[in-house]
Amino acid sequence: MIGLRGAIGKVLPPAGLPRMLAVQNALWGVGVGTFLAGSVVFYSVYVGLSPVRIGIGLSVAGAVAVVGSMPLGHLADVLGGRRAWALGSAARAAAFAAYPLAHSFWPFLLLMVIQTATDTLSSSGRVVYTAAAITPENRVRVMAFSRAYLNVGWTVGAGLGAGALALDSRLGLLLLVFTASGVSAVNAICVTRMPAVAPALAPDDPRPSPWTVLRDVPYAAGSAVYGFLWLHTILWNDVLPLWVITRTDVPKPVLGGLVALNTVLAVAFQVRATRGAGTMPGVIRLTRVAALCAAVACPIAAATGTTHGWPTAALLFLAVLLFTATELGISAGQWHIQVEIPPAAQRGVYTGLDRSMQGVTRMAGPAGLTLLVIGSGGWGWWVIGAAFVVCALAVRPVMAWIERTPRTADRLAGRLGGV
Repeated sequence: MIGLRGAIGKVLPPAGLPRMLAVQNALWGVGVGTFLAGSVVFYSVYVGLSPVRIGIGLSVAGAVAVVGSMPLGHLADVLGGRRAWALGSAARAAAFAAYPLAHSFWPFLLLMVIQTATDTLSSSGRVVYTAAAITPENRVRVMAFSRAYLNVGWTVGAGLGAGALALDSRLGLLLLVFTASGVSAVNAICVTRMPAVAPALAPDDPRPSPWTVLRDVPYAAGSAVYGFLWLHTILWNDVLPLWVITRTDVPKPVLGGLVALNTVLAVAFQVRATRGAGTMPGVIRLTRVAALCAAVACPIAAATGTTHGWPTAALLFLAVLLFTATELGISAGQWHIQVEIPPAAQRGVYTGLDRSMQGVTRMAGPAGLTLLVIGSGGWGWWVIGAAFVVCALAVRPVMAWIERTPRTADRLAGRLGGV
């Protein structure tokens, strides 16, 4: 009985608000995961768009995420985390429900922009609310539970989306978007009923400019380091499958096993990976180890181009283990930086800066990394691995720079000369 309780305690968030946050993150994951599982098919078959126009829409959405993350993060600071989270979820539900009305490119593009903006607002709201509602000593651990449950929700949503696509009909495509819309609406309603938290600023306090974050050069440098490290997701989500298909003799079903392995490990070990993430030395250690794991994974992936049979499969699973360790480590480290370093009234806009940095790498990464790896015949893996080593070496001085730099909204505003 004690063993069973201990096992349950490792996967079940603490009762109260932490558990509520985990459930809401799971709902968010179900809604988004359901739609993403079949979004391209929906755009192509139901809306009737060409692959080129779908690609343009996705690129524009990516640009909106890059440009809009800081303003929308600032809006989350102004509205408050709970209100921004609920408003973003409700607007996302409306966008999903409106997709069947888009029968041409321009309405589709408009809905893509709205959906991206609402995702950004709700994500910023989640971070702002969690940081304000949870005590400092528990924040990172609670965020880890939320991330684990988000992955669970994402997996469930992908299954629902796959089931809708299996119907191979217009009804199935409608179920795809209406399920995503309904779950997002439930998420919005539930968020409005979560406990209120005190605002970081009183109503009559002056609001800091959202652009002051751009003058926080140490934080921006750290954000850039994490933004580059997040390229590992593109490596194993996009580049590695292409590498496996074109450069190895591994059967294609192995790719499904790699995805399942990553998902299971991310859910099982996300909370454990936060040990030590409550202090800056712990953050430095986690982030450096994560960067080195990615660095080692790259030449292992390269080696699969010269092996055959089961050794190739074993090397691929080892590479995914290392990339998953990278994901867990940088998630835990960046959470501490996002919620403990910024002024309380600017957590949203600082999170927006992080999302903008990640957006730049997501936009440039797929084409650039694919060309570097596949186009070079495999030598690109070594170049990318070396770049991860450079990141590992940069972590300590950059984090020390962030830690020794005092930051308050008033001081940063003064540096801007009252802009």
